[in-house]
This record gives sequence, structure tokens and C-alpha cells, in this order.
Amino acid sequence: MEFRYLGNSGLKISEITYGNWLTHASQVENDVATQCVRAALDNGISTFDTADAYANTAAEQVLGDALKGERRESLEIFTKVYWPTGPRGHNDVGLSRKHILESIDGSLTRLGTDYVDLYQAHRFDSETPLEETMQAFADVVRAGKALYIGVSEWSAEQIRAGHELAVKLGVQLISNQPQYSMLWRVIESEVVPTSKQYGLGQIVWSPIAQGVLTGKYKPGAELPAGSRATDEKGGANTIKRFLTDEVLTGVAGLEPIAADLGLSMAQLAVAWVLQNDNVSSAIIGASKPEQVADNVKAAGVRLPAEVMTKIDQTLAGLYETDPEKTVSPESRPA
Repeated sequence: MEFRYLGNSGLKISEITYGNWLTHASQVENDVATQCVRAALDNGISTFDTADAYANTAAEQVLGDALKGERRESLEIFTKVYWPTGPRGHNDVGLSRKHILESIDGSLTRLGTDYVDLYQAHRFDSETPLEETMQAFADVVRAGKALYIGVSEWSAEQIRAGHELAVKLGVQLISNQPQYSMLWRVIESEVVPTSKQYGLGQIVWSPIAQGVLTGKYKPGAELPAGSRATDEKGGANTIKRFLTDEVLTGVAGLEPIAADLGLSMAQLAVAWVLQNDNVSSAIIGASKPEQVADNVKAAGVRLPAEVMTKIDQTLAGLYETDPEKTVSPESRPA
């Protein structure tokens, strides 16, 4: 495993982050989830990402239980707040001061820790003044409940405004957590330059495009039974946009590139996002320990320029680059 600084902070995190969206307390049993966490630790991963909304808070509990007994100082634990939780009452959502201050306490209890290394705004809340949100995050940091703050899926303009308030409040906004892969490049033209300017690093999710970049989905073929694409509760809507025959044919063209490098398709996909120097870490999920062991081999891989060019040529016209696709909800979900 190799490690990178998270943005302009002094915090180092593993190039591969283990995330438990869609898996813990949902797609896999708790004992398998624990095995996946153990596999992550055994393979040098020190950074773990979750959110209070995953499995309606249950995923945090599973992760906390799986990490029990580990030296806390050797781990970087991240969580997030915004989406509805609990009974989904009128204040159980968003980035109001009330929801943030109540949510951090719930997350710490479930994770079994006194603090998280990074507390993230899971989306931008258009219904709460940004000043209120950033003041609440600053208070969480000053209370010692989080060491740093970050955001997820914020636009360049929102990042700029959040950074300016953070500076005034004397805290560091050090990260953004966007979707990023060979097929989804919407952060490259605006979010990445802005993040570099203001000292944020990217912790990217879905580097293998919900599994599409593993090559397991074939053009013209039925969707594999039990795959994410067939799970209406586990990301089927997110993956749908990649499941056209045109995209899948392009992805199939990556197979000889991966083979020439001695990499699996998943390793090639994860290594590709790590070539972006603003990416601090790539989040991987897993439904079995073997997937963790495979994906971590992407850490430290350096792809030659000619390989990066060949990938672009193979996927030409198939990947999304429109920065307007980075959109937070216009209103809070009910």
C-alpha cells in the first residue's frame, strides 16, 4: 500500500479507501462484511469511509464493530451527513446545525470512536444557509469530534464558497468525494482545478463504474444474476446509464490493455483514477474478501502516458465530461 496526503493537509491516507456503501448491513451478511474489513486491513488499507445514511445508520455500526480492537491512531475513519436517517422526520435530513450536531454524536456512537478523522457534507444543502452549515462543522471540529471537514459532490462554485467560509472560521476544508472513473469524468474541467487552487483532494467513489469496468457486463448479453445491475435496492439506477451496448463494447476494448500490463480490469480502472494528481484515494467496496485483495493491487501502479492515451482512444465518445452533471439536490429529500 502507498499513502498520499489528503489535499493540502498533513493527513496521510491509503491510496485505496475501503467504503461500505451498498454492502454492509445490506448486500452482505455482517460476518462477510467483517471478513472484508479484515482483508482491507491485512492488505494495508488504513482508511475507511462510510455515512450515516448507508443502510439507515446500520452500516456505520457494522464498520465500527469490525474495527474493534484496532489501534485507533493507525486508522483514518470518515463518515458523512446529509441524507435522511432514522425515522426520517422533518429535521432528520440536510445540513442544518441541528441535524449536523445530532448526527455526529450518533455516528461516533455507532462507530465506537471518540472522533472521526474526516466529517463530510454528503451533498450541498440548498435549504440551509451555507454560513450555518460551515459554523456547525467548525464547532464539530473545535469539540474534537472531527479532525477535518470535507464535502461530497459539490460543484466548483460551492467548493469555493465553502472554502472561503472555512478560512474565516479557522478550520480546514480538505476534501471532496465525487464520482470519478474512466466513464465519468465530470470533475476534470472545473472541480479539480478549483480543488487544487483551494487545497482540496479528491476521495473518489465508483472508480470501476459500479462494476462495469470489470468487464463482467457484456454487450448484448443478459445481466449477470445477483449483480448490482439487477439489485433495485443496491445501485441499479446508478449503473443503468453505463449499460448500453456501445459503452460495454468500448469497455471490452480495454481487456487487451489490462492484459498487456498484467492487471485485472478492476485494477486498471482503479489505477487510472489514481493517475490524477488531485486524487488522494480511490474508494473500493466489496461483497467478498477476494475483491479487496484484487483491487488493492492497483496501489502504486503508474500507467505510462501511451497507455492513458490508448484508454482515451478506446473509450472516445463514451465517457461523460459535462461539469453540469455535478448537481446536488434542488431540495432536501423527504
